[in-house]
Amino acid sequence: MNCPGETCVTCSDEAVAVTVVRLLEQDFALVDTGRGREVVSVALVDAGAGDTVLVHAKEAIAVVREVGRP
Repeated sequence: MNCPGETCVTCSDEAVAVTVVRLLEQDFALVDTGRGREVVSVALVDAGAGDTVLVHAKEAIAVVREVGRP
């Protein structure tokens, strides 16, 4: 895996909000981290292009929804 800098933004000890750019095969997605693009697993969430997801260790763990939106 090639990540910019010393560590991946999605591999730190905290969940990071990223935006799904597009879904890929086998429950993966290309996401925009704000510092670049990475591929992460979306196997645990129901996310689509344009959604904001929380990612920890290359795994999306939650979809961030605005208050009042389903």
